[in-house]
Amino acid sequence: MIAKINGINLAYTDEGRGTPVVLLHAFPQNRAMWAQQVDALSKSYRIIAPDFRGFGESDAPLWHYTLDQFADDVNGLLNHLSIRQAMLVGLSMGGYIALGFYRKYRDRMKGLVLADTRAQPDTEEGRAGRFAMAQTAYTKGAGAVADIMLPKLLSPIALRTRPDLVQRVRAAIEQTQISGIAGALMAMAERPDSVPLLAQIACPTLVITGELDGPTPPADGKLMAGTIPGARLEIIPQAGHLSNLEQPDAFNRALLDFLEGIS
Repeated sequence: MIAKINGINLAYTDEGRGTPVVLLHAFPQNRAMWAQQVDALSKSYRIIAPDFRGFGESDAPLWHYTLDQFADDVNGLLNHLSIRQAMLVGLSMGGYIALGFYRKYRDRMKGLVLADTRAQPDTEEGRAGRFAMAQTAYTKGAGAVADIMLPKLLSPIALRTRPDLVQRVRAAIEQTQISGIAGALMAMAERPDSVPLLAQIACPTLVITGELDGPTPPADGKLMAGTIPGARLEIIPQAGHLSNLEQPDAFNRALLDFLEGIS
């Protein structure tokens, strides 16, 4: 489905009935990464999964992107769908956007899942790395970005033994427009420190992290779960950064247990 949100065409999936659950995808993926979650959860919940601006089938304007802008797009989509309150599930960049959404629209949040993400801002080295990747995208294309990102997104086990998954993740990156890649890198590099926000989060929260996650290791998940009042922590064994793709059954179980506890 496509909706006109904040002046751009935003693509999204909307399946199932019940309490709305919004799935916010990772960089540089798109809503297709949630296929197994949509299938498992839409039997009991209304599952909404947008492609962020710059990704998937959404427009990819060539301009400055910010995490607030992504959060505003999610808010606009909820307005479009006449949804007052929803649960947000954000993985990696999606987690940054979920934290940004909480900062601006906390009254619209029924629950929060932060998966394979972190509250700390980028270091100087991290920002320099994002700048370098944007230049690589511009000069060498999305395929070169896939070469950089695959070892970060998937565990060594998956890279070695699951060529189908490697190809699926690579294809999603290679289909992403350069304007979207560069725009999102800029947005992530400029994101604020969310650590001070954690103690203010008042909605039920689950933190999920892959045991083998390199970019946002379990220590980052423990920091968030230990600071957010009442938060639960789930570490997914033998899963890298895209834990929902590497271990979908364990990820879905953790998600369903949490959602049923709130519903």
